[in-house]
Amino acid sequence: MDFSFSALRRFPDVEAPNLQAWDATDELLVQRALAAGVSGDEIAVIGDEYGAITLALTDAGLRGIRVHQDLATGRRALAHNAAALSLGGFSSHELDASLLGGARLVLLQLPKALAELEEIVDAVARWAAPDVTLIAGGRVKHMTLTQNEVIGRSFEVVQPQRAERKSRLIVATGRRDAPAQPPFPVAAEVEVPGLSQPLTVVAHGGAFAGARLDIGTRVLLEALAAERTSGLGSQLRRNGQIPPSPRRNDADPHNSSGVVPGASTAPRHTSTSPTAASTTPGTVVDLGCGTGVLAATYALTHPDARIIATDRSAAAVASARATMRANGVDDRVTVTHDDAGSEIPDAAADLVLLNPPFHLGASVHTGAASRLFAAAARMLRPGGELLTVFNSSLGYRRELSATIGATEQVLRTPKFTVTRSVRR
Repeated sequence: MDFSFSALRRFPDVEAPNLQAWDATDELLVQRALAAGVSGDEIAVIGDEYGAITLALTDAGLRGIRVHQDLATGRRALAHNAAALSLGGFSSHELDASLLGGARLVLLQLPKALAELEEIVDAVARWAAPDVTLIAGGRVKHMTLTQNEVIGRSFEVVQPQRAERKSRLIVATGRRDAPAQPPFPVAAEVEVPGLSQPLTVVAHGGAFAGARLDIGTRVLLEALAAERTSGLGSQLRRNGQIPPSPRRNDADPHNSSGVVPGASTAPRHTSTSPTAASTTPGTVVDLGCGTGVLAATYALTHPDARIIATDRSAAAVASARATMRANGVDDRVTVTHDDAGSEIPDAAADLVLLNPPFHLGASVHTGAASRLFAAAARMLRPGGELLTVFNSSLGYRRELSATIGATEQVLRTPKFTVTRSVRR
């Protein structure tokens, strides 16, 4: 095999000298797949971050390969790399029967989360061919014995292979019958700052924090609830640096976000502040929405707001849509699978809510947050606001000031900081 893995790019994901678009695990998975002698239309590839596995197999002459990538950035990188290398003969799918039906060989880059692995392996057992072989791989330093146990719930034989170049493969055979009820999505009632009743949070296995309220989101919600309760606006506004945000015509069902405003037909919650809606911006974006906790809470406390929740993870998007339905706000919140809100028009948002990640895959890297700050700057109208929560040690305030505009600290806890940035 003479496929040039080094020709692959991560674009449009973050690119840096210490980040590459493939690793030894990709190469090992490709080698095992070629040795298996299975036709391309019987192969499913899951977790192929930037297309290394799919394109190497396609380059080797296999056709009809089905691929599932959770991240929108990965899907776009695969398309870019395929075009650059003039390769085709594969199709993209969600994690469902269209991906796995009749598959006799499934290649998997192991995910970080055990819950995500459980959902994937259950899907393989549920829809793949009875004689399917699952070959999962990862970097040794990130692998655990518990991963073997999770795979063993759906396969009778789980055989870890000898490590090569700091990567290891796990070969699973003997597919077990899948249970009648899939393990995901799961739902939980969660106490959320600013709501008088619990919020129903729904989560697929690959969604960050699962059906829980992560601590950063909690702190951001505390800041929003405190501001509603106090009735105070931005310190920047009180200092006279910018005018208050104008209200848009909420009666107009047509707007740049594509969201049709309107109250929920069966609201389950009430706001803690009876005047909360009076300060509602026209269009609010939950950027990197995860399971949709911020978007759902904002919709419940600001019934006139038009809200877009967007995330690059397909698992997060499916979770957020289910969370909106469970809380009766799916008619007022549009959820999109997108890369850093790229489909939202420039200067279309009045308020952006953001709890940015500080990891790229298994690497700690601030590049993901920087991309989202730049995205917020693009989509905010002049005078619009970005509310951000981040680990205080990261010190994003200077970057926010440079990228967005004047930035103030709204709330600080021993671990997290919430800031408000006003688009210049």
